[in-house]
Amino acid sequence: MRPRVFVVQPVPDVAIDILRSVADVEIYPYMDRQISPGELASAARRADYIFALHETTVTEEVFAANPSLKVVLAGRHSDTVDFDAARRYGVSILTAAALAPASLRVSRATADLAVGMIIDLAYRISEADRYTRCGGFRQEQTMALMGIGCTERTVGLIGLGKVALFMVPRLRALEMDVVYTKRSRLPIEEESALGVRWMPHHDDILRTCDFVSLQCSYNPSTHLLIGERELGLMKPGAYFINTARGRIVDEPALIKALQQGTIAGAGLDVFWHEPPVSDPWVPPAFYKLDNVVLAPHNGGATWDSRGEMTSRIAQTIVADIKGELPPSARLETSVAP
Repeated sequence: MRPRVFVVQPVPDVAIDILRSVADVEIYPYMDRQISPGELASAARRADYIFALHETTVTEEVFAANPSLKVVLAGRHSDTVDFDAARRYGVSILTAAALAPASLRVSRATADLAVGMIIDLAYRISEADRYTRCGGFRQEQTMALMGIGCTERTVGLIGLGKVALFMVPRLRALEMDVVYTKRSRLPIEEESALGVRWMPHHDDILRTCDFVSLQCSYNPSTHLLIGERELGLMKPGAYFINTARGRIVDEPALIKALQQGTIAGAGLDVFWHEPPVSDPWVPPAFYKLDNVVLAPHNGGATWDSRGEMTSRIAQTIVADIKGELPPSARLETSVAP
């Protein structure tokens, strides 16, 4: 009898084809909601493997449903998996990172999305689309949708990790000035090669830049890093971009700033009510704002990047079925993150 794999949401066919070479595959079919812990527990009873993604909530209920289960994650850890419960029930947690380290495709795609949001806001593309669809087009060269443009505007990067480093040459190609802040300043020669300038504190970024892009990681030191005070430092004509993590920002304060015109607009790919919340949602107040561009945490979503990531998970399952998985891929022997 072939092993049974349950996939927590639709994924590219390239990964499913890999799985079907050695296993029977069932896929949670919905794209309009995330699988609930109860649904996942039900699926676990009829599966040998759970093909999970970073945001998949895996609770004690799932492990109790099938202690013989193996759960396979895209990375080495997840805030949404109850590792302690997995140990108690003896459930194996496997990581795709040990078999095939992640490439930079997702970071590059996320950088493209962030820059795309900057361009969208600078030229009010989404607003222009809605305006035209609603019959607003009555004259050419209309004054109704004037934007600030990109050329000679300043983008401030709060953080300079993998995604931000991909953003820099794209922004420079748009003839934009790029400044950044991070805990450890780059060497002067590296700054010069990149064409970026250092600012010692994120308050300096907020006060001076036309576009502020959050590019820092989420951790206790960055939780609620941006709140009412910080947004109040921004220029009224400036735009705020967040493709990092929703909980770096005080979301009600951001909504208030957008409603009151404290800032000109925002581009958001991430929100407060995301995993570890098991049922993600976006505050309806954002839907009513014309000066906001919204995306469903979809920064890395290209066929190449998503196909590569999910294929690594599939390959991990295949290797385990064949008895070829290295011991380092088994996270149940590690300290819970």
